Amino acid sequence: MSDLYHTIRHEGSSQYKEKMSRFLGFSFPVKTAEEARGKVKDIQNEYHDARHVCWAYMLGPERKEWQLNDNGEPSGTAGKPILGQINSLDVTDVVVIVVRYFGGIKLGTSGLAEAYREAAREAIEAGEVIECHDMTDICLTFPYMSADRVMKIVKGENIEVLDRVFDNSCSMTLRVRKDMSEMLKNRLVSIDGVTI
Repeated sequence: MSDLYHTIRHEGSSQYKEKMSRFLGFSFPVKTAEEARGKVKDIQNEYHDARHVCWAYMLGPERKEWQLNDNGEPSGTAGKPILGQINSLDVTDVVVIVVRYFGGIKLGTSGLAEAYREAAREAIEAGEVIECHDMTDICLTFPYMSADRVMKIVKGENIEVLDRVFDNSCSMTLRVRKDMSEMLKNRLVSIDGVTI
């Protein structure tokens, strides 16, 4: 299984107009449902005079946690098209919010869905879609006499050292790509005295 997934690098925004209605799109990188709902609340507070603030989010590299909200628009015309753009652009760890200011002309359900879809797509693209890897942490302990061999492995790979203590008994916390973790663990435990 690959540990590769896509998200956005930073906040993005868009503005889409259709028959006098304005649709303001916002995308934010997020890690938790609480963080996503917090961004929704912030936008709702900032645009409190808007007719509708619709949104959707997707979380996790496996893309299993998601939610959407039509916020009073006809069912399936707002949250679903927003989530549809998250899926078609294959991003996760993102919340996309679209604020609608009604312009006086009804758009119909297909027009509404298209406007929300376009505002969401532009907001996601403005956030700059990037590739990421699902990471995991490995904690290990080892005797000082094994430190050179451990460091040789750690420096030879794309590994982030989060914490290290060198004493008579040494310890390290490493962050590595999930799909490399088993191979790395096997290499490390082959060194005398290393425990994970």
